[in-house]
Order: sequence, then structure tokens, then C-alpha cells
Amino acid sequence: MASSSAMKKTSKLLRLLLPGLVFAGMVSPCRALEPEPRKWNHLPTGTNFVGVGYARTSADIAFDPTLRAEDVKMDMDTWAGQYIRTFDLFDKSARIDLTQAHLNAEWKGLLRGTPASTARNGWADSFVRLAVTLYGAPPLSGKQYAAYRAKMNVETIVGVGLAVRLPTGQYMDDKLINLGDNRFAFRPQVGVLHTRNHWTVEGTAEVAFFTDNDDFFNGSKLEQEPLYILYGNLSYNFRPGQWLSAGVGYDYGGEHTVDNVDKNDRMQDIGWALTYAHPINRQSGIKIKYVGTRTQESTGSDSDTVLATLSFAW
Repeated sequence: MASSSAMKKTSKLLRLLLPGLVFAGMVSPCRALEPEPRKWNHLPTGTNFVGVGYARTSADIAFDPTLRAEDVKMDMDTWAGQYIRTFDLFDKSARIDLTQAHLNAEWKGLLRGTPASTARNGWADSFVRLAVTLYGAPPLSGKQYAAYRAKMNVETIVGVGLAVRLPTGQYMDDKLINLGDNRFAFRPQVGVLHTRNHWTVEGTAEVAFFTDNDDFFNGSKLEQEPLYILYGNLSYNFRPGQWLSAGVGYDYGGEHTVDNVDKNDRMQDIGWALTYAHPINRQSGIKIKYVGTRTQESTGSDSDTVLATLSFAW
């Protein structure tokens, strides 16, 4: 059994890790592009993390001109929960993340030149992510983990992951605007994290693959090309549990086809984020974050999101 001093060291380290662990998948208009720090951090195996959070998003959305929807603005409230479990997988550090959000959103604009609005209130699609460390960050717990972390002032970690979006959200096939996508999305990931004293640099590359939606608007079939995503973060640790991070992201691709007709709606977005985390005690912490996205194409969304999360570990 781990000694009392080792358990205290582990609890202290959890204060450092906890605020950055939850809500990598918080729902936003640009769902794939949200620079999230510390998703490749070394965590003690056999640990549970739970978080609850709220986000407020405002967005200007440019739809396909053929839909004749103009000056569309969206306001969305998101309540979400996330659970993370760390474990040993074939002598490698691994984690699984489960995220679920409930959304309340309203869209306002001009439809064929006439003011119009619509609202949705319900569950978003669920997210599952499995990540495994390939280099660095050995699977440790208790006093072994505490001793290892105490001596690691310089560290490099390489990991791979797979995030899956499940078609569990609210969906109506006679509506163009929905909270769920009615299809799967698979996002294989590779990430690198390097820490030197108080500074941490982290980079992630992903490709999102989408299954077809055979029940798209009024019985149409929706297909989508892969979406390529890059993002990185630079963090500074003031003290255990208190840190500040700035991140940037970029995505490209993801063109849609409806009933074999190319929509010429390639995605190209730039995103950025600023995150501040603060400990409450050894088992809990808070995080405040701003995320902005801007489309570089004629269709897409420009969004601003502010979110706050509360996290617990045991």
C-alpha cells in the first residue's frame, strides 16, 4: 500500500492535472476545432475524473446560398458532463473519456428575405475517446507515480488516440438544423507533448472520417469528405493546479455531397483558445476558457464561446 507521504504527493500532482483534463469535447459550432491543452498529460493509473461545465456560444453563420438563409446568428447554451478513467493497457498508460452535452440553441436571420427564427433544445451527440501513450509516461500509480513525477523537469510524451462521435443526439430528418448528426465520426489522433520546467508545448494532428447520413433532409443522402485538423498549445504552470494556456488550431477539407451533388462547401477554419485553471483543493479545480473560430471560406461560422468547468478526482 502507498505511504501517507506518497499519497499526499499524488494528491498534489492531481491538483496540477485535474483542471485541464475535462471537456476536451465541449460542443461548439466548429465542433472539430477546439485547441484543448493537456490531453496527452501523464496521469496516474486507476484514477477517475469527473467534470461538469457550462458554455455560452454566439456565432454568425453563412449557409449555402441555395438555401436563401442570410444574416443568420446563433446563441447556444451548453451543459455538459465528462468522465475520464485511466488504466494500464498492455503496459502502456491509457485513458478513456466519455462526454455528453445538452444544448439549448436559437437561430435568427432572414429566410428568403423574411425574418425567421428556430430553436432546438435537447441532447447532443455523445463522444468517446481512447488514448494510449507510446513513448514516455509509464503506467504508474501511488508512490511510484509520485516519485516519477517529482524528478521529471524535462519530459517528452508521444501518444495516439481515437475519438468517436456517436449518433445519439436529437435529430429530425425533416429539418436542416439539428443538434445531432445522425452518423458516426471517427477521428484518429497523434499527439506530442514536451515539458521543460514550467513550460509545456503540445501538438495534435487528427483526421475526421464520417459515415453517410442516409436520412438527411427529406430523405436525401449526405456524404462528407475527410476533415484534416491541426492544433497546438503553449502552457505555463505557475504552481500546482494553477496554469495558463494559449492554443491555436486549423482545419481543412470536409466537403459535403447531397444525393451525389457536390455542395462545394470546403471547410477551412482558424481557431484559438485561452485557458486558465485554478485548484480548489487536492481533489477539485475550476477552469475558465475562451474559444474563438473564424471561417476562411464563403460558408461556415464565426463563433465565440466562453465556458467554465468544475472538476473532481478520486
